[in-house]
Amino acid sequence: MIQQIYPSTPHPYRYELNKDLQFAAAHYIPSEYAGDCAKMHGHTYFVNVTIAGNELDESGFLVNFSQVKKLIHDRFDHSLLNGHAELFGDDHPSRYPTTENVARILCEIIQQFLNEMTNKPLCVQIFLRETPTSYVVYRPAAGGSYGA
Repeated sequence: MIQQIYPSTPHPYRYELNKDLQFAAAHYIPSEYAGDCAKMHGHTYFVNVTIAGNELDESGFLVNFSQVKKLIHDRFDHSLLNGHAELFGDDHPSRYPTTENVARILCEIIQQFLNEMTNKPLCVQIFLRETPTSYVVYRPAAGGSYGA
């Protein structure tokens, strides 16, 4: 894992959890403007997930680190992102597996899981590195809007 200092987002919560993970995946961007990215290619994505909240769960966790890893790594590692039709598609730019959209979708997946927890933590930031020199930071809109 790359040792990295991540940009932080200010928030009013007492606890902040950060989980680093990675997954290897292929994708292509179905747009005539994507240049070489329109061809299928792969990356080793490095992800930092930031979760915040005021209350711990019945185990004393904000959220268990292993649960966050399962949500992302187990789902996407060694896959074709475009093949996850429930998340990505060729029909609209908001569904293309660009780094920006992947970061947003990772946040949405994590937040759906967090919504089921009794302590109600929030995913406040996704840092997604696609290459050693390129990354995206995604933060949900104020008020908890997770839509595109």
